[in-house]
Amino acid sequence: MIQLSTTQIFLMIFIPRLITQLLRALPFVMFGRRAISPTIRTLGATLPFAIMAVLVVYCLKSIPTGSLKENLELIAAVLMVAGLHLIKKNTVLSISVGTVFYMVLVHLI
Repeated sequence: MIQLSTTQIFLMIFIPRLITQLLRALPFVMFGRRAISPTIRTLGATLPFAIMAVLVVYCLKSIPTGSLKENLELIAAVLMVAGLHLIKKNTVLSISVGTVFYMVLVHLI
């Protein structure tokens, strides 16, 4: 087992965090206070839905055909995420609760 020093652990956490923050700040630095083009506005409005659709397709592409129990667990979790998102309009909350709900179904039922 490799032993890491406190400095190495700090750098392993700090450097990716710094890169992430810089990448998130990049659009604000690039666009500043000037008007945002219609293309960027359209992408900002449509990309979140497109990404969620891709995630749903990826999640459901390998539904087992033989096990009714597993299919019901997947469908229940998808319905939970969709319903919660329609009610609360919070993506992080919807995905988090849906993941926990699915894990509870898989391990307790």
